[in-house]
Amino acid sequence: MSSASAIYLVEGVLLVAIQEDISDTDILDLQEALSERVVDEAARAVVMDISALEIVDTFVGRILAQLASVSKLLDAQTYVVGMRPAVAMTLVELGMDLPESKTALSLTHALKDLRGESRG
Repeated sequence: MSSASAIYLVEGVLLVAIQEDISDTDILDLQEALSERVVDEAARAVVMDISALEIVDTFVGRILAQLASVSKLLDAQTYVVGMRPAVAMTLVELGMDLPESKTALSLTHALKDLRGESRG
């Protein structure tokens, strides 16, 4: 696993921190490592923190969608957190969607949702 991304286990949830300088090779390595960790840790959810990404291209957007799909097939809910407005607008402009993912403003919000706590 490169320093461009990291996977942490928090409360039975895998937190994936994707760094700004992640390369195409790094993100493919992440896809493999994350799927293995979901199974090994019996994770109930995956939270992908993309707050470090200022821009995304179609490749990164597609991989984010694939990561969510793989997690769902392995019975883990996926959240994307920390999305910047420019990233959201770019994904919409590219016609991309993350149908297998929920979104949350932060890790805290995602964990509250997973615990069934209100956001109030």
